[in-house]
Amino acid sequence: MKFTLSWLKEHLETDATLDEICARLTEIGLEVEDVDDKAAFKPFVIAKVLSAEKHPQADRLKVLMVDTGSGAPVQVVCGAPNARAGLVGAFAAPGTYVPGIEVTLAVGNIRGVESRGMMCSEKELQISENHDGIIDLPEDAPVGQSYAAYAHLDDPVIEINLTPNRPDCTSVHGIARDLAASGLGTLKTRSAPSFAIDGETPVKLTLDLDDPRLCPGFALRLVRGVKNGPSPRWMQQRLTAIGLRPINALVDITNYMTFDQGRPIHVFDAAKIQGNLTVRRAREGETVLALDQREYKLGPNNVVISDEEGIESIGGIMGGEHSGCDDNTVDVLIESALWDPMNIAKSGRSLGIITDARYRFERGVDPEYMVPGLERTTELVLELCGGTAARAEVVGYRGYEPEIVDFPYSEVKRLTGLEVSNEESNTILTRLGFTVTGSGQRVSVAVPSWRPDVDGKADLVEEIMRIHGVDNIKPAPLESHAAVNGRILTTLQIRTRVAKRALAARGMLEAVTWSFIPEGQAKLFGGGSPGLKLANPIAAEMSDMRPSLLPGLLTAAQRNADKGYADVAIFEVSGTYENDRPEGQRRVAGGIRRGTASLAGAGRMWSNVAKGGGKPVDVFDAKADALAVIEACGLPMGNIQIEQGGPEWYHPGRSGTIKMGPKIVLGYFGEFHPLTLETLDVSGALCGFEVYLDAMAEPKKKATRTKPALDLSPFQAVKRDFAFVVDRTVEAGAIVKAATGADRKLITGVNVFDIFEGASVGEGKKSVAIEVQIQPVDRTLTDEDFEALTQKVVASVTKFTGGVLRS
Repeated sequence: MKFTLSWLKEHLETDATLDEICARLTEIGLEVEDVDDKAAFKPFVIAKVLSAEKHPQADRLKVLMVDTGSGAPVQVVCGAPNARAGLVGAFAAPGTYVPGIEVTLAVGNIRGVESRGMMCSEKELQISENHDGIIDLPEDAPVGQSYAAYAHLDDPVIEINLTPNRPDCTSVHGIARDLAASGLGTLKTRSAPSFAIDGETPVKLTLDLDDPRLCPGFALRLVRGVKNGPSPRWMQQRLTAIGLRPINALVDITNYMTFDQGRPIHVFDAAKIQGNLTVRRAREGETVLALDQREYKLGPNNVVISDEEGIESIGGIMGGEHSGCDDNTVDVLIESALWDPMNIAKSGRSLGIITDARYRFERGVDPEYMVPGLERTTELVLELCGGTAARAEVVGYRGYEPEIVDFPYSEVKRLTGLEVSNEESNTILTRLGFTVTGSGQRVSVAVPSWRPDVDGKADLVEEIMRIHGVDNIKPAPLESHAAVNGRILTTLQIRTRVAKRALAARGMLEAVTWSFIPEGQAKLFGGGSPGLKLANPIAAEMSDMRPSLLPGLLTAAQRNADKGYADVAIFEVSGTYENDRPEGQRRVAGGIRRGTASLAGAGRMWSNVAKGGGKPVDVFDAKADALAVIEACGLPMGNIQIEQGGPEWYHPGRSGTIKMGPKIVLGYFGEFHPLTLETLDVSGALCGFEVYLDAMAEPKKKATRTKPALDLSPFQAVKRDFAFVVDRTVEAGAIVKAATGADRKLITGVNVFDIFEGASVGEGKKSVAIEVQIQPVDRTLTDEDFEALTQKVVASVTKFTGGVLRS
């Protein structure tokens, strides 16, 4: 939100300096983002042309002798057609930066004649687009004085960074009201507009809406016999200063009202309106050519203003080109309406239109100023363009019912720690426009119409706090506790952190991908339900909440490959969505590897080959990553079970499911199904995994954090090898589990070290060799003990897998 200092002081009676005003704005929550003190215009001075002679080497140039008020005349070469002796204009000396042409002047030589400065045009000083000649001032303009001060170009521009909950400060008047409430001056009050009424507005308006909230009120007035042309200089300067381009008086008045009073106004050329106006929903496929010269395709979610021939305006967002006002406008219809903030926000976003009107309507405008705003606009139109005003047509508005907040003064102390007296709290709220009734420690507060953001007692505390002064809150240390504080982070937060560290330690880079993905990708990975479809997506291809991290990671890897980075290992720890309920949001650690980006090293380098790297990634790389996450989260790895196969987006023969017990699924890993990659338009050697961090059970609480004493057996550990012939369909994990269960007291570990298939072991069979680690606990084992244990291992494997000891 931008405004000039003089504009602010038109609403605020104050002697405060620019610095004091800026400091106070920030103190009361209206953070000053930038201040342009117009120092760039200070070097320009008023100068008089003493003589103008023809340039000896150029027909269109003149050599001027200019009196700048500093002594001897200055020679300037000028090409302006209106350059003449006696002209008084704006002069820029060498070293001056000219903003309109973005050039710093130097002493020049133009066709053999020295030029020591420049006589400026309005465009060169960014006053207007006029570049037909140099500035021509009245003869009595003070030569040698600052041109910026003379032309009021030295008016500082203040820009504040508004938060979305402060629609009342989207106007200069609202900002002045806040400053006055803080004690920095007095808010000026204008007399109510007064003008003669001549007849009725012949154009009638109908609200044809199934939901009256879409347009709670509409005011319309016809002004006949206007003469549209340029707006006055003071208005053009203010609009230009805040970045708006003056167009004509009628349009400039609407822009001025938008920033001066926070009341967006629209004007129609009455001669271009056919019949009466109707506010309705747009029909599917209707189009309108808007004032920005773009055609928009509308639908039932858009509210429009139409006449008998079609749409004339997108309500609350932008007018139509067809009924726009120009220099030929004689009769003008002035619109002041109310629109539903949510509908305006959705329509503006879906259409991709950003306007000052939308900015205000989607935050909420003052409903009580709808008609007064129309009156003030009419007054400006009559003042600047002439004409006669008809009686206003007001439809739909039922008046404002203020919200009443039950407010205990003690809330100020409770929520902020500030000691603010009841009297001061009452005064602050009253100055801000609230109506306080009652007495004692609890009062009723009526919220003014321009504060739609206030709906509870905490909001009132915020108002008192910011006006009283946030800087009055004294810093205080937190109370110390005798005992050591308990754990702050939750188990899921801790596991999120350790999962990220574990994957980063394995050479993977963290990625952040969108939570929204196309519908086709969502369905491909088990999602796409109606409950997870966005009502108002930021883009058409981001329509669904993601059911998996893998689509985003796979497409990200492909984008890297398309740019020449084929070997990619990336991960993400974030949320996925199974349904639209809170319990349907999962916390997942997922990652993918592409090309040769394995832990051993990526790329075709001899050093990688020596370590086993440089080979395309496969299912085992994904398995190792997934197990690393689980181990980092502190789960007992001995209880982990791995089953062949995974969801349909994985390759059926090169994927696995990780379980803790028969029911708890911890995650999946593997290479991807060719159809999955084809649908995503992804290619290359790829593998990936997902681990559900929220599926892991809470760790058992221990009596103490102190680690127990290290208990090592004094007896030598022994390793024995076994080879079992089993069916090819038997998983190696089943053999490991069976061998481990043979004697859990003595057997401390089982590892698979070889798998063999061939004619020697039989058709449809395979040989699985395991290494069993045996740790005696209370005595040295004898040959008989080992023989008995061997028999237990063989019996257990035979029982659970059908395997026989290979001879």
